[in-house]
Amino acid sequence: MRNSHFAGTRAPGDTSIRLATSADADRIAESLALAFEDDPVMALLFPEAGSRGRRLIRFFRTALLVQHLDRGACFTDVDVAAAALWNPPGQWHLTAGRLLRGSLGFLTAFGRNLPVALRALAAVEGAHPHAPHYYLAVLGTRPDRQGAGLGSSLLQPVLERCDHDGLGAYLESSKERNIPFYRRHGFEVTGEIRLPGGPLVWPMWRDPR
Repeated sequence: MRNSHFAGTRAPGDTSIRLATSADADRIAESLALAFEDDPVMALLFPEAGSRGRRLIRFFRTALLVQHLDRGACFTDVDVAAAALWNPPGQWHLTAGRLLRGSLGFLTAFGRNLPVALRALAAVEGAHPHAPHYYLAVLGTRPDRQGAGLGSSLLQPVLERCDHDGLGAYLESSKERNIPFYRRHGFEVTGEIRLPGGPLVWPMWRDPR
């Protein structure tokens, strides 16, 4: 696994946070599906409410196994109720090879809406900064565990690494109401991205402290 310097990392004062592995993929996918069921971007990508939960599980499981977990910078809690999926510097782009590896899973998840998903991906990747940074692709907590500080704890291992190494961090917030939460952790809005036929997302950048 890459970036083994995260092995054994825990958030300061929080013994429940640990590095995620492929063995966690199914449970993380289920928790993230619950966390993002009312997300406006996910409503664009999975417009049928009746099948959204099932499709979200398939999508997150594929993304975890194809794009995130083998980077060695994803974190979860002891109950796998929440997760932060980070990509290290230079490893945020979904390459053609990885897209091919996940093609069956992504096609099963998106179905006829796959062209919409690809246009949204192109819009987000087109606005992605080129300076070296850690990319927070996904942060989510299942609804029955929200408000307990899990999200903040999950951010800490990588943000500490950013500060230690002098690297920036980047994310896109899909909900305007989440912007104050990220600001408390040092992120600032850098613009807006309008997804084709869909909602706004807010790119946010954090300089190292």
